[in-house]
Amino acid sequence: MAAHRTPRDKIDEIPTPAGSTHPVDEKLPALKMATSGLQHVAAMYAGVVAPPLIVGAAVGLSGAELTFLTGACLFTAGLATFLQTLGVWKIGARLPFVNGVTFAGVAPMTAIVASTKDKSDALPVIFGAVIVAGLLGFLAAPVFCKAIRFFPPVVTGSVITLIGVSLLPVAFGWAQGPDPAAADYGSPSHLALAGATLLLVLLLRRFTRGFVKQIAVLLGMVAGTLVAVPFGMTDFGPVAQARLIGFPTPFHFGAPQFQLAAILSMCVVMVVSMTESTADMLALGEVVERPADERTIAAGLRADTLGSALSPLFNGFMCSAFAQNIGLVAMTRIRSRFVVAFGGGFLVLMGLCPAAASLIAVVPRPVLGGAGVVLFGSVAASGIQTLVRAGLDKDNNVLIVAVSLAAGIIPITAPHFYHSFPQTARIVLDSGISTGCLVAVVLNLLFNHVGKGREAREVTHPMETAEEIAAVH
Repeated sequence: MAAHRTPRDKIDEIPTPAGSTHPVDEKLPALKMATSGLQHVAAMYAGVVAPPLIVGAAVGLSGAELTFLTGACLFTAGLATFLQTLGVWKIGARLPFVNGVTFAGVAPMTAIVASTKDKSDALPVIFGAVIVAGLLGFLAAPVFCKAIRFFPPVVTGSVITLIGVSLLPVAFGWAQGPDPAAADYGSPSHLALAGATLLLVLLLRRFTRGFVKQIAVLLGMVAGTLVAVPFGMTDFGPVAQARLIGFPTPFHFGAPQFQLAAILSMCVVMVVSMTESTADMLALGEVVERPADERTIAAGLRADTLGSALSPLFNGFMCSAFAQNIGLVAMTRIRSRFVVAFGGGFLVLMGLCPAAASLIAVVPRPVLGGAGVVLFGSVAASGIQTLVRAGLDKDNNVLIVAVSLAAGIIPITAPHFYHSFPQTARIVLDSGISTGCLVAVVLNLLFNHVGKGREAREVTHPMETAEEIAAVH
């Protein structure tokens, strides 16, 4: 017989012990918040700078313009992170949630660049489409958040596991080196550096205590970078060439242009982004032991979409939640949202100070890859923990997990599986997280909500009220 569960929409009503503060709202000492926040930045930096580098290269930007675009994306990621962590009015999940440029938009943005005759118009067209998609997403957030009832543990566990599994190939790619076209890509020296970083992180986690143990990933990356220096695997060129001060001038690349095809493409990306953010908020809520209810998800989606709508003002792209940082929260157990707000401050600083941004760029990719194995693997482990509570003794739930995981892993193991599908459909299908999430939701509806499935659910859980079943499902 299932244990009694508290409805998610009543979580906020559970009193905390007198005089205590939930770890999410805890303000830690400044030094601890700063170092832990920097660790969050290090974990997500490569994911923020990759989209502008790819899109900027497609547009044909010069080195200076490419640096400007990258700094702008760091700056807007910091602002979006402030919205999520600190919140304004009904905007912001107020969870330790990092926001940055979503990689889901890279393919459609490069497609927009390819279809634009005058490449100088490509970025303004992208910015116009992102603004419209962000505003429409902001208006849709209160409706979209009601999808929480379709995310019981069997669904959230599957999606959280997929988030971790989908991110692991990124870490493996980093471990092989910075340039897939280079002759030394995947060389033993790169893999050895990644392995050494991973080993350092594991040793720090095993043999240290307290604060040092909590920032093991950051210390591991610093140590890995130092190890790489005598082997010539660390490039300090970006630091020497970077300017000290630089501001992302509004509409630097021109006023936004609004083209219907581009807008429709970015609206599809926005739906994908909102789906992934909903799953990420549910995952983070489990990790920090403050389950995300409809109100929290609506506020978080408002922050995502408003951040996206404002981002093009400062020459940034669509913003979304960064799943890799959930793994960092799970591993360190530092759950304070103010720590992540500090990280947002560092992102803003790097956007305003290219020299500061270049310091993170010094960290070799193999070092990031070694640390990423721990971070992203922790996300997958959190998903498995959720699945343990999902009632896998029931055949229906086993099928839901099996098929949704299989659907989500297709883009990872067979990247060209959907090559003959229309580009619009591939925006969704090529995202294993989105595909697996949609499959899990549909199968949960089929097996646990429709007809006999719903009746079986009610018989299996006689202690739950109808309100509780609705809240959990």
